[in-house]
Amino acid sequence: QLQASGGGLVQAGASLRLSCAASVRTFGIYNMAWFRQAPGKEREFVAGITRNNGITYYADSVKGRFTISRDNAENTVFLLMNKPKPEDTAVYYCAASRTPGLPRTGYDYWGQGTLVTVSS
Repeated sequence: QLQASGGGLVQAGASLRLSCAASVRTFGIYNMAWFRQAPGKEREFVAGITRNNGITYYADSVKGRFTISRDNAENTVFLLMNKPKPEDTAVYYCAASRTPGLPRTGYDYWGQGTLVTVSS
């Protein structure tokens, strides 16, 4: 089970950190990722982090602004949103996968989502 939190209203240019707590004993075997879905749009990949060595990868739209990280001891993955833009407004979901490599699709487990609204 994945529980996302930390969403809310944030001004453009400020910072916001999302958290996702996993209720599993084997958190370290999963690749973790954040996705988002804006109103009227399809869900899209935002950022991912691998299970073993913590390699990170990002969608072009957030590269250089967002940072994904994980704390395997706390079974938690984070998304630090720096300098968010109004177009980053969406419901953000965390997800877990055992697919090897740098997956952007095929995630097996999903959190319930947390709404981020960026005001201009």
